[in-house]
Amino acid sequence: MNKDITSALRPAIVMTLLFAALLGIAYPFAMTGLGQLLFPTQANGSLIRDRAGTVIGSSVVGQAFASDRYFRTRPSAAGKGYDGLASSGSNLGPASQALVDRVKADVTAQRAAGVAAPLPADLVTASGSGLDPDLSPAAALTQAPRIAKVRGLSEPAVRALVARHTETSLLGDPHVNVLALNRALDQLGR
Repeated sequence: MNKDITSALRPAIVMTLLFAALLGIAYPFAMTGLGQLLFPTQANGSLIRDRAGTVIGSSVVGQAFASDRYFRTRPSAAGKGYDGLASSGSNLGPASQALVDRVKADVTAQRAAGVAAPLPADLVTASGSGLDPDLSPAAALTQAPRIAKVRGLSEPAVRALVARHTETSLLGDPHVNVLALNRALDQLGR
């Protein structure tokens, strides 16, 4: 009887080890290698570096900009704000008082910052991941008067900068990458 169990267990153990080696080691290494070979920038996080080579952000992960000199991103529901380890939506529904209170606070903050125009939804609502690096062009243009005033630029110049950085894709709405837009602002030198 022991011989029957041994003869039955051996193939099971061999197959487990074989598939663990194939799917747990060989396949991940092969995919990592292909990613590095074919898409090195994306495989390494789409990192953006300054002139000195210091990483200042990622083109695919949002970050908070608190200074009035910069365009601000969407509110983040990820942890304490743009925490990649806590990426997820808040799961708060439209009937949630916590969501209503947070949106009201964001609207109040936008009004206190001098935004008189109607507020685009993406200025007061978080994205599904809480890490969205993009804004709608309308949300960026809503911030143009503040940016122009603080930086001593003309509002048409700031609006033109937003237009130059507006990207369209085959699927989805037009969007503006906030980090790229803020870097372009810094390159203006004001």
